[in-house]
Amino acid sequence: MPAGDMSTLKVNFFYGADACYIGGSKFSLRAKAINFEESEMKEAIEYAHKMNKKIYVAANIFAKNDDIKNIYEYFEKLNEMKPDAVLVTDIGVLGIAKKILKDVDIHISTQANTTNYESVIFYRDLGVKRVVLARELTLDEIKFIKEKIADSIEIECFVHGSMCISYSGRCLLSSFFTNRSANSGECTHPCRWKYSIKEREFDLIEEERPNDIYTIEEDDKGTYILNSKDLCMVGHIDDLIEAGIDSFKIEGRMKSELYMATIARTYRKAIDDYFENKNTYKDNIPKYMEEIKKCTYREYTTGFYYGYDGMNSQIYDNSTYIEGAKFLGIIERVDGEYCYFTQKNKFSVGDEMCVMKKNLINENVKVREIFDAETNEKIDSCPHSKQKLKVKFDKRINVGEVIRTV
Repeated sequence: MPAGDMSTLKVNFFYGADACYIGGSKFSLRAKAINFEESEMKEAIEYAHKMNKKIYVAANIFAKNDDIKNIYEYFEKLNEMKPDAVLVTDIGVLGIAKKILKDVDIHISTQANTTNYESVIFYRDLGVKRVVLARELTLDEIKFIKEKIADSIEIECFVHGSMCISYSGRCLLSSFFTNRSANSGECTHPCRWKYSIKEREFDLIEEERPNDIYTIEEDDKGTYILNSKDLCMVGHIDDLIEAGIDSFKIEGRMKSELYMATIARTYRKAIDDYFENKNTYKDNIPKYMEEIKKCTYREYTTGFYYGYDGMNSQIYDNSTYIEGAKFLGIIERVDGEYCYFTQKNKFSVGDEMCVMKKNLINENVKVREIFDAETNEKIDSCPHSKQKLKVKFDKRINVGEVIRTV
C-alpha cells in the first residue's frame, strides 16, 4: 500500500497491508505529497518492523547531474535507517544504490517500463530483488515472463489506483505546460484537465490510414482524450495470482485515510478469501466491488491485463471523482464510554455512522453525545474542520478503526 504520512501508514497496516512504500522529501515521484522527513522515515521503519511489516522507500526519479551528489548523501542515510527496499528507476541511481546500500533490497520501479523477460533477467543479474512491471502488460505477457524467470527474482504489478495515460508514467505534458517535470515528481496532472475544440466534433485521421478514424467529441463538460479511468482488479485476484505475480501494488500516496482503509482491507480480504476457498472468493466479488466504491474514485477499468479493448474501456469522460462515503475520523483513544478522535467531516448527535472493522466487517453505530475534547464543552454537532472530539457511541469502537458515513 502507498503511504504519504504516518497516519496513512498506520491505517494501511491496521487493515492488513504487508508493506508500505513511502517517499522522502526528495527523489520520489510524488513531490507534492506530504512525504516523510528523515526523522519520520526512521519512525516509520521502526514502527513497521515492530509489527513485522516492511517499508519500501521510493527514490524513482530520473536523476539529473545536479541530483547525483545529494542521492549519494541520501542513500548513506537510508543505509543507516535500513528500510526493507529502495525503489529506483534510473540506471545511474541503481549503481549508486548497489555501492552504498547494505542489507537493503533494491526494487525496480514501474517507471523503468520493464516489458520483457530479458530486462528482468538483466536486473536480476545486477542484484535486484524485485521488478515492478510496466502497466502496459497483459496477463499472458506476465505469465510468459514468470515462466522464463521462475522464482529467481520477484515481480510486482499495480492492481488498483489512478492510471497515467503515458507509457509507464513517463509523461512530458506537465513539463510542456507548466515547466514542472513529472519525471522529477512534480506532475500537475494535465491529463485530467479540460480541453476544448473549436468545433463540436471532428475526426482525427492519419493520412496513410484513412479508414482508421478517431472521433474527438466535446460535450458540455469539455473533451477528454487523455484522462484514464482508475485501475481496479479486485474482481480478478485469481487471475493475478495464477499469473505468478509475487506482490500486488496499490497507487495513491496522496490519498486519504479512508481510501487506504477501504482499499487495504478489501484487497486483504479478497486475497485471503482466494487462498482459503476460491469459490468463496468468487461469490464475494460483488461485495468487494461494493466496498471498493466507498472511497472517491473514477470509473474503473482492468487496464491492459486482458488486452487492448479500445479507448472507450479506459478513457473517463470527466475530470472529477465519484464520491462514495465521507471520511469522519480515526479512533485515536478510548477512555471508558468515550472515543477521542479528530473530526474530518461534520456530523451531529443522533447521526448513524459506519465503523470499518477488519475482515471487511462493517458495523453501524449511533452518536449519543459529542464534546469538544479541548474545552469539554458539550455540543450538538461539529462544524469546525479538524476539531478534536470526545464522542459517546451506542456501541464500543476500538482504537485504530476508521469511521465513515453509512
